[in-house]
Amino acid sequence: MASQVLVAANRGPLSYVLGDDGALESRRGGGGLVSGLSAALAEQPEALWICAALSEADREAVRRGVSEPGVRMLDIDPTIYDDAYNGIANSVLWFTHHVLYDIPREPVFDAEFRRRWESYEAYNRAFAEALAQEAAEGASVLVQDYHLALVPGLLRVLRPDVRIAHFTHTPWAPPHYLRMLPDYARETLVWGMLGADRLGFHTQAWADAFLGCTDLDDAWGRAEPGADRVEHRRYTVWKRRTTHVAVYPLGVDGDELRALAHRPEVDERLAALRTETGGCRTIVRVDRTELSKNIVRGLLAYRELLAGQPEWRERVVHMAFAYPSRQDLAVYRDYTAAVAQLSAQINEEFGTADWTPVHLHVKDDFARSLAAYRLADVALVNPVRDGMNLVAKEIPVVSDAGCAVVLSQGAGAYGELREDALTVNPYDVTQTAKALHRALSMPEAERAERTKRLAAAATALPPARWFAAQLADLRESAQTS
Repeated sequence: MASQVLVAANRGPLSYVLGDDGALESRRGGGGLVSGLSAALAEQPEALWICAALSEADREAVRRGVSEPGVRMLDIDPTIYDDAYNGIANSVLWFTHHVLYDIPREPVFDAEFRRRWESYEAYNRAFAEALAQEAAEGASVLVQDYHLALVPGLLRVLRPDVRIAHFTHTPWAPPHYLRMLPDYARETLVWGMLGADRLGFHTQAWADAFLGCTDLDDAWGRAEPGADRVEHRRYTVWKRRTTHVAVYPLGVDGDELRALAHRPEVDERLAALRTETGGCRTIVRVDRTELSKNIVRGLLAYRELLAGQPEWRERVVHMAFAYPSRQDLAVYRDYTAAVAQLSAQINEEFGTADWTPVHLHVKDDFARSLAAYRLADVALVNPVRDGMNLVAKEIPVVSDAGCAVVLSQGAGAYGELREDALTVNPYDVTQTAKALHRALSMPEAERAERTKRLAAAATALPPARWFAAQLADLRESAQTS
């Protein structure tokens, strides 16, 4: 049966596990976005979530025809998937949008890149074809993230009747940075995005960056006067279509998060952390060892705090939850090692028999992370560039006694939280060290009031409402077009 509401995302709301006896077991996906989208789609009749099969068990489920209502997995060739996901999305588009390249040496766009880019197009085409097959007449299609940036354009060609939205969960590259991509890649990327009726971003800054990259005359050449369309090198672009660009700042579901943070297993982790910290004040960060998270500069700022404000020695600990990410890529392995090495150096330089300045945790433990949220006196969130950074919103929502937030100007959450956070230039280690000192020194009453206002801002647009707002706007644009 054709669907009136469809979501397309690389990751789906469930995954499969293959047992020793060959039986397949489905497991629900985790994370706030998956939970929010699942809740929103449950309220939509004939809704369908299209995603990629990510594991061999997922692919086996597709081959056997095993599925759950409202979900369709795509068994994309593993080589094409790896080229698209790791070779382009994570190794090129992620670095481009987060402005992470070591410019004297990277990027290098050669024949291997061209081959991987063709896989990225094939991966997006598989999603577009599946959406075209499943969508009812005039359906609403909501495409998620940079992995599927070409889907709106490809689907527009196949099904001009459907309404298409795309949301980018990362920043968008500034125009001069996007121009590093080969012409064919940059042009096709922008073309794909402009196939949507509505484009969503977390912040106005990211929306403005995209708009700065959409000079059609530069990308495809000026159309003849009166022409109905201009020609891309490989695809058709309709000149008189309108793509609306809007901002939808994703928040957190406060009730759900508080309930999760007060489960018995979280209480157990909290008791253990209190013992571990020995009554010291706590500076907490919870991140993947993602290059954009700026963990190394955060540690350098903490070291400068201890050097410049010796009164905090043996009175504060930095609890760094740095969970290894993308360890199949050498640059991420090296960064993870650098975090561990610097943590050890700080402990060696300042530690005593009774006090360890940095408590580094590298094993992912969601319950322990929530316990740290509740315990934190100070939250350090200092990315160089982030789409949103929900950690900055989550910690104030579940904090037990109030938490001062030291927040980077590069975080997507900066625009919403800057009035009550202590904001810093993510590259300025000295400024960050001073902000940590101010946060630790903040009077309890002021910290409590700031936390209350931060939590209110953080929960203004929780995932289900965030999705519903985009769907409503997409349907409204269909009625007025």
